Amino acid sequence: MKPVAVSSRMRGDFPIFRDPEGRDNGLVYLDNGASAQKPQVVLDAVADFYATAYANIHRGVYRLSEEATRRYEGGRATVANFLNAGSAEQIVFTRGTTEAINLLAATFGQQRVGPGDEILITTLEHHSNIVPWQLLCERTGAQLKIVPIGDNGSLDLTAMGELLTERVKLLSVAHVSNALGTINPLREIIRLAHDCGVPVIVDGAQAIPHLAVDVQALDCDFYVFSGHKIYGPTGIGALYGKREHLEAMPPYQGGGDMIESVTFEKTTYAPVPTRFEAGTPNIAGVVGLAAALDYVSGIGFETIEQHGRELVEYGTRVLGEIPDLRIIGTAEPKVPVFSFVIDGIHPHDAGTILSESNVAIRAGHHCAQPLMDRLGLPATTRASLGLYNTTADLDALVEAVQNLRKFFGK
Repeated sequence: MKPVAVSSRMRGDFPIFRDPEGRDNGLVYLDNGASAQKPQVVLDAVADFYATAYANIHRGVYRLSEEATRRYEGGRATVANFLNAGSAEQIVFTRGTTEAINLLAATFGQQRVGPGDEILITTLEHHSNIVPWQLLCERTGAQLKIVPIGDNGSLDLTAMGELLTERVKLLSVAHVSNALGTINPLREIIRLAHDCGVPVIVDGAQAIPHLAVDVQALDCDFYVFSGHKIYGPTGIGALYGKREHLEAMPPYQGGGDMIESVTFEKTTYAPVPTRFEAGTPNIAGVVGLAAALDYVSGIGFETIEQHGRELVEYGTRVLGEIPDLRIIGTAEPKVPVFSFVIDGIHPHDAGTILSESNVAIRAGHHCAQPLMDRLGLPATTRASLGLYNTTADLDALVEAVQNLRKFFGK
């Protein structure tokens, strides 16, 4: 494989791309859809918190606890500003997108859904936006309805409009498809749903590192995302909700910090958002997430979105020139995610052999088995790019795929 020449300053911000002597190690990391790498500023923020300011939060009156609380609640304000939420109190910290959706299913969904009601999702969804709603349907007797897609991976909005009947009590939809990179027309979807009185939950896990998100402009009822997708730590995520919904929702879990007072006869609960944050939270994760959001904000989404469009254009062209390779998911617009199949080569074999060229991609169903079934595929090979990836990484992928084809005698 030829050397990967990356001139971007951003690659240098991430230690994983350096060898022990500080030189570029040539790693071509193209699995950002699963999890993104961490810049030095995030690693430093987490290490500094543990080294200089660690304590539990909210209940302590000593200096360390007050400083830890300040950083934790400062992180909440950072998330609120990043999403343009109306207030920091509309941000609930979770372990990630999956827990956030489960929280909403167990509280908001449980309140709204009963026998004969319907929950609407789409064919594009990640399992994390399917299974919690299936579990809720099993508990309540509701039904799950699915918005279909076209062959190119775009949602059928006409069908969505027809499915939005008076029986639908909520709609949960991905902002961006993790398997195909499709950017869903979120404002139009939310308008359609709200015209029918249906609240909208948005899975923003794949959108948050690529697109500027303004929850007030979108008018979504909830927006959830994971920190590790946007160059932050694992085990931390956030849930934005409209205040009227959050105020009406019951607690998700019981324990410390989510209470106002406890007796053996009765417990009263803390106001939002603390009501939904039982137990000692991932304080260091919040500190790291805030550092990641500040890092991304410093780059700016005008730059990030333009970079993404350039990668999509270039990747579509160079991958499309490879014989026997078919890109899966060609709807526009999309983020720089390229799912593809190569005739006669199983995606798992492709992933294993590409790794020998120091090219890290994902192979499988991408936690989107119903989508793969709709497309008639058992799996795809997926290259998902982040802000530190360049066209040189795509050139390296193309070269590795060409070598793969030679290995299989093509």
